[in-house]
Amino acid sequence: VMLFVVLKNLMGWKICMAQLELKNVSVRFGGLLALSDLSFTIGNGGVVGLIGPNGAGKTTVFNVLTGVYQASEGEVLFNGKSILGNRPYSIFEKGIARTFQNIRLFSAMTAIENAMVARHCRSSKGIVGSILRSPSQKREEAFIKEKAMEALTFMGVGKYADDVASNLPYGLQRRLEIARAIASEPEVLLLDEPAAGMNPSESSELMKDITRISELGIDVLLVEHDMKVVMGVCDHIVCVDHGVKIAEGNSNEIQNNPKVIEAYLGQPANQ
Repeated sequence: VMLFVVLKNLMGWKICMAQLELKNVSVRFGGLLALSDLSFTIGNGGVVGLIGPNGAGKTTVFNVLTGVYQASEGEVLFNGKSILGNRPYSIFEKGIARTFQNIRLFSAMTAIENAMVARHCRSSKGIVGSILRSPSQKREEAFIKEKAMEALTFMGVGKYADDVASNLPYGLQRRLEIARAIASEPEVLLLDEPAAGMNPSESSELMKDITRISELGIDVLLVEHDMKVVMGVCDHIVCVDHGVKIAEGNSNEIQNNPKVIEAYLGQPANQ
């Protein structure tokens, strides 16, 4: 426990009591109803898993939470205030960061440059200071680099800080994307299939990383097809199918829920 207290102090992070809430959210694309009256809450510590078959609407949820898509109906509240209509960069500044199902690193930039980009939302110096290279701007740049390095080290990619992102192995690219997200000092972190393409050993290490992130006080929403990862790290799980919430509860409740079994097996549980 003391180790995480030290890390929080070193990285400038504080234990958050953030709350991100979907209330009766529906999303329509023309005649297609992608999400229907969906409600659940992320917050007060821990890891929430969002599961469901392919096409269930999981990534749509991420896109609504981060402002990429707008809800047709319902509300999205962050710490009690609506963020509907906010642009993605504004939501990012408020403290909601994400990774992507398909890795989206700045491939031609180094690992530390990728992490430094995420610190832009926490910087105060404008373009004039950057052009003039004022002392205060130099101090801020040094601070940004320091924080970026701490995030890389936390995710185990510190020794690759000066390597170009595209030259890193796949597993390290996944770790770098998570490091970039946490470099922004989020209150809520949305992880979209972080274990995709990883071998069992890498997935096992990722489970430990997600737990460590949660212990820093960052609330995590995890979308993942690897049920071993989901059941191993999630305190609470929400299952959706065709955009509708069909179950919610702890890992035991979800594993034994007939609707969840039917959604994954494609047949009634009693057959």
